Amino acid sequence: MTWQRLFAAGAALGALAIAAGAFGAHGLKKRLSADDLAIFETGARYHMYGALAVLAFGLAAAHGVRAVTPGWILVAGTTIFAGTLYALALGGPRWVGAVTPIGGTLMLVALAWTAIVAVRG
Repeated sequence: MTWQRLFAAGAALGALAIAAGAFGAHGLKKRLSADDLAIFETGARYHMYGALAVLAFGLAAAHGVRAVTPGWILVAGTTIFAGTLYALALGGPRWVGAVTPIGGTLMLVALAWTAIVAVRG
């Protein structure tokens, strides 16, 4: 059942990424500066990348690959990375930008961990 929850989290992240991308393209285009819109779009893009990777981790876990723990780390990293970029673009405090690399680092750790697990068999 654990892989199903991870897969569901990936699907939910994907749905939210699509909603964020549409909101950015249609609801924020005239309200944000070009720089802030670019930040928001970067958040939406990496949000979707993370969602797709979490879906893949869920499928891998369903086939016996030890991908559940790194999958949840990826969920956390994606949430932190995209969430802080969304906050920055929408006028949040600038210190939030200092948190963004934590999310990116978690994403990298999750992917590297899974690569190592896959190579080791």
